[in-house]
Order: sequence, then C-alpha cells, then structure tokens
Amino acid sequence: MTVIVRNVPDAGPPVNAEGRPYRYEMIHADGALRGYADDPAGLVGMLVPGYLALPADGDRARARLGLALDVQVRLQARLAAGRLGACGEAERAVLLGPRHEPPSPAHWTAPVPLVLVASFYAPAGALPRPSGPEELQVWLDPADDWTLLTSLHTAGVITVGARDTA
Repeated sequence: MTVIVRNVPDAGPPVNAEGRPYRYEMIHADGALRGYADDPAGLVGMLVPGYLALPADGDRARARLGLALDVQVRLQARLAAGRLGACGEAERAVLLGPRHEPPSPAHWTAPVPLVLVASFYAPAGALPRPSGPEELQVWLDPADDWTLLTSLHTAGVITVGARDTA
C-alpha cells in the first residue's frame, strides 16, 4: 500500500492499513509531493506509472532503466545550464551528445558533473567507468528498487528515507 500527499510543513506522516507509520518516505516532484510506502517498490511506483502492475522482474528492470535514462537527460541539462562556456569543445560534445549510446569518456574533469547510468559501465555493463574526481560523476543505478532510490537521492533528485522497524 502507498500514499502520496502534498509536502506540507508540519504535516504528520500517514499510517498504513495496520495503523503503523509507513516504513519508507520519499519527497519528490521538485519537493511538492511526499510519498509513503511499505516497500521500495511502492516508492518507485510513484515515479513510474504502472510499475507495480508489471508482471515480471525483467519488465520492472526495464522500467527502472527507463526512469534512470529519463532522469539522466533532465539532470544533465540542469547541471550544464549556464556552465557550458567553462567546458572545452570535447567536453561540451559529451554533455550535449545524444543518449541513445552512453557517454564513454576515458577521463572526466570538466567543471560540469557527468550523469551516468551504472547499468552500462563495469562491473554491470561493458563500458569502462571514466576516471576522474568522484564529485564530477553522478551515478544513477537502476539495479533494484532501493539502489535506484538511493542513487536518485544521492543525485539530489528525490529525498528518500527508511524508518527503523526495530
């Protein structure tokens, strides 16, 4: 079971059908909405319409990858806005290039962080990971529900938390 509410200050968290607080909470939609679920899949379902109705793990994996790719494009554009002038021509080509093929620079030190989807890079994928400072690489990882959510959280796209069940 899941619930989505407007992100209103000082609003107490809702409770699930058992009368207990939901285990997982997510702030999303640019901070406008707060979602609650008993499992990570419920939160992903708030970001991917129809996700919970998908019949197989393979279908859910493709849906998570699709979300990661969509976020990659939007986040890369936001990070690059107004900062492309500080980049060299080759760096701009990587930042502005199409994403039907994952970007694969050997080294990344441009002043704009590069947003990458972990599925395409070692160890999960065939491409080598770019070398360079960690703070210049934003990794989105759709390997499973929780990994996707925590990578979106680290990237600043959502805020996610889990309540201790003990």
